[in-house]
Amino acid sequence: MTRSHNTVVDEQYGAKARDYVESAVHAGGDDLDALEMIAERERPDRAADLGAGGGHVAYRLARRSGTVTAIDLSAAMLDAVREAGAQRGISNLETCVASVEALPFDDGCFDMLACRFSAHHWGDFESGIREARRVLAPGATAVFIDVISPGHALFDTHLQAIELLRDPSHVRNYSEAEWTSALARSGFRVRATQKRRLRMEWESWVDRMQTPETHREAMRSLQDRASAETRTYFAIEPDGSFTIDTLQIEATACRTRSF
Repeated sequence: MTRSHNTVVDEQYGAKARDYVESAVHAGGDDLDALEMIAERERPDRAADLGAGGGHVAYRLARRSGTVTAIDLSAAMLDAVREAGAQRGISNLETCVASVEALPFDDGCFDMLACRFSAHHWGDFESGIREARRVLAPGATAVFIDVISPGHALFDTHLQAIELLRDPSHVRNYSEAEWTSALARSGFRVRATQKRRLRMEWESWVDRMQTPETHREAMRSLQDRASAETRTYFAIEPDGSFTIDTLQIEATACRTRSF
């Protein structure tokens, strides 16, 4: 049976919602602290967490916003987010089941938007960026955080292969240049960027996605047979743990859109 990409994403993450709410690598980090500091500065009336996943961005935004809307393709994921939000005493959290490429909101209805570790799953990256700009008020702030491609072809091929074997809903980790170009075309002005390195602990990384054993074996084979340059770049460890690049982009919605 042929399935749409959105169906693949929903199937991959809906059944694993609780794992992502409780995931240590998603629940903490310098990037979330930095994001909350930006929200503290902006103090939005209405913020959006685009591709909310386990809701960790939404929980941080809720502390500094009038209301925050967690948006995700997976209804099961958002059920888990609502439950976790209630347990944390968060009363200004709303949820919306939607595809990032077709957001059911009016133009300019949010005065801050954040998106973390979601864009590499989008079926149409540029459409998602354009929709983010459309629903954001002119002059408002957006923060995008994601794993990025190193840009170097040798390292890029290794990263995309490993990611896809782990998770069939993976589309692409984009490079910093691809991110900044897409944002510029969609009506954003990049204000600041911050790169970080993130260690992925092998067992929890593959267990969280319930990666089949055959795929795990293929991934370890790719790691074992990788060039010395690749092994060094990703700091591949004997147990399969490795380190990847992430990028935080703070951008402003331009006063006029170019699309």
